Amino acid sequence: MRKRLPPVFVALALAALLPACGDSTARTLGLVRDAPDEFQVTTRAPLSMPPNMTTLPSPSPGSPRPQERSASQQAEALLSPSLALQDPRRAPGAAPSVGEAALIARAGPSAPDNIRRRVDEESLRLDQPDRALTDRLIFWRDPPPPGTPVDPAREQQRLRENAALGRDVESGETPVVQPQRRSFWSWLGL
Repeated sequence: MRKRLPPVFVALALAALLPACGDSTARTLGLVRDAPDEFQVTTRAPLSMPPNMTTLPSPSPGSPRPQERSASQQAEALLSPSLALQDPRRAPGAAPSVGEAALIARAGPSAPDNIRRRVDEESLRLDQPDRALTDRLIFWRDPPPPGTPVDPAREQQRLRENAALGRDVESGETPVVQPQRRSFWSWLGL
């Protein structure tokens, strides 16, 4: 006589095997949550009906929509909303108002000309934190540089031979520099 497994055990076994089907199966079944990238979300101006259909401008592919503002105009509208409401088409290079001049004066001195270079240098220093004692004990040697170095003299000879014999430049093996065998003492760094 044969025993049948209860359906609960069968369902649990199938649920346990489901992740082995792959990431796409879990995504298809809705088990993976995909949040939108908040930096890719943008707002668009609503579509509007023109007052007169006969005076529409000719279409030009790739041009920005006339009801959308540029990034600098949006930033200006965030900094001084009263000015943006008064005249949204104000030229970006126009002289600042008294309120804008006061805001800029209160913001402090202007940034130096080489601020980008200085920020890059500081970020490079922060990216390389001080190594702790345990890191220095375990990883006392620097790792070898990535890649395989090509032997320039032998590579030049191979290219000359290929050119003289009329062969393709890529024919033959590229000679590489063979690492030297190290003794136990040189391996320890002594």
